[in-house]
Amino acid sequence: MYARVFLNKKEEAELKQGFPWVFDNEISHVKYDSPEGVKQTSLAECEVNDGSVVEVFANAGAFLGSGVINKKSKITVRMIGGEHADQIMADPQAFYDAKIQAAYDLRKLHYNIKDSYRLVYGEADFIPGLIVERFCDVNKNVYLVIQFSTLSCEVFRKEILHSLRKIIKPYAIYEKSDAPSREKEGLSLRSCWEGEVREEKIVIRENDVLIEVDLANGQKTGYFLDQKDNRRYVAGLCEGKRVLDTFTHTGAFGLNAVKGGAKEVISVDISPEAVDLVNKNIELNKAGSKMKAVCADVFDLLKEYEKNGEKFDLIILDPPAFTKTAKNIEKAYGGYKEINLRAMRLLNPNGILVTCSCSYFFDSEHFYGMVMKAAEDSKKRVQVLAKFGAGPDHPVLLGYPKSEYLKCAVCRVI
Repeated sequence: MYARVFLNKKEEAELKQGFPWVFDNEISHVKYDSPEGVKQTSLAECEVNDGSVVEVFANAGAFLGSGVINKKSKITVRMIGGEHADQIMADPQAFYDAKIQAAYDLRKLHYNIKDSYRLVYGEADFIPGLIVERFCDVNKNVYLVIQFSTLSCEVFRKEILHSLRKIIKPYAIYEKSDAPSREKEGLSLRSCWEGEVREEKIVIRENDVLIEVDLANGQKTGYFLDQKDNRRYVAGLCEGKRVLDTFTHTGAFGLNAVKGGAKEVISVDISPEAVDLVNKNIELNKAGSKMKAVCADVFDLLKEYEKNGEKFDLIILDPPAFTKTAKNIEKAYGGYKEINLRAMRLLNPNGILVTCSCSYFFDSEHFYGMVMKAAEDSKKRVQVLAKFGAGPDHPVLLGYPKSEYLKCAVCRVI
């Protein structure tokens, strides 16, 4: 018998709605086999090994699904399926083959074989903790960058890798399981080639723009694919405009702006390594006559530009997450508001502001409220022309709000 985890009374509602986690304080007791027979204990006294597949039940006894237990984490059970544990474990390879195939089939509805996209998006693709990016280089070689961030997918590492090789047939796989969250799961960090060693730096084509991606040393999984469609949309607004692209990372928004006919683009990042990469990408796209990279703190540069009377027709604010916890929302609000307020002051009349937040905790209510207050304090009126999130390779799982994290608003500032 697989161990059975019973929730406290009235704790099952979110799981029924699709939420994929069980927290330690939601668990009433655990039943499991022992040499002395079936035991019923508290979670703290539970002898079930971390990494075991368990079944989850409502307090009254209704079966809710199966998951992987990890008592080291406050997220004690991550749900992996609605099936009973014996059905999953009868053939775990077939179970993960089906999950990877389903994720791949979904992406094929939107992307072709030359595209780069997120192939697996963790909980939203029903594989908690697993991120897989599919990069196709200009030579049509497919590279996968994978990240196992939780024990729930780490214990099925062999099956997942086999499924990826069988279904995707990649040229190479780079594992980038180096997120600090692994340590909270009791896992060591790992970053290396899985199998044959290939080139760490590749060139992909996005919206007909060439981008160098550093698979091993780039931020997170190497490149932010979630803004691909938004960059294409913004490019269509840039003809003849002077554009400021902030927190640029690789220069992707700026290069799309050049492709869209911008007369001048300034792309800014505080990291010298990022600016070096932007300069490489400018050279790759022969965009040097219209685009330049600047190494600077965006907050300081916006102040300086305002002081000097600089003006732009279109400004892009795509910062990293200013908060990764609910505790720091107010501090994040101040940072977001400052850059938005200053950007609004730097725009020519009827200029376009493309403003983004990738922090789940800074939700839409906070985000659009911040934009409104920034407009009020800068004595501007703002029309929101479009609201975007991540692309269709980042599906939103109903019942799991964290899967909808990206806000991208295109605004006219009057």
